[in-house]
Amino acid sequence: MGQEKTTLGSIHISPNAIATITYHATLQSYGVVGLAPKNLAEGIANTITREPTRGVGVRFDGDKLDIDIYIIVEYGTRITSVAQSVANTVRYAVEKNVGLKTHEVNVHILGLRVSNTD
Repeated sequence: MGQEKTTLGSIHISPNAIATITYHATLQSYGVVGLAPKNLAEGIANTITREPTRGVGVRFDGDKLDIDIYIIVEYGTRITSVAQSVANTVRYAVEKNVGLKTHEVNVHILGLRVSNTD
């Protein structure tokens, strides 16, 4: 859990809050169609709950913040450019909104989706 000490007390930032920021920043990135569940168990749980942190994993290791994002990309876009854009967008959003430095942002491409050409 992210933690910061101030003169008035301490501030605790939950991984769920960072996952929500990551989720919204990822969906606003060019070429991203959606987020995908990390595994089958999460996929089943998401069909029941519809949690906005689906497809995002957040880990605190001391002062290090690691984020894993599992996305589906639009067919025809350059996958490496989309992944780099997502990583940069998420890093900026988390550092701007929360004030924590991110150690790693790992983007996992789990699929491609073809849009209708109508």
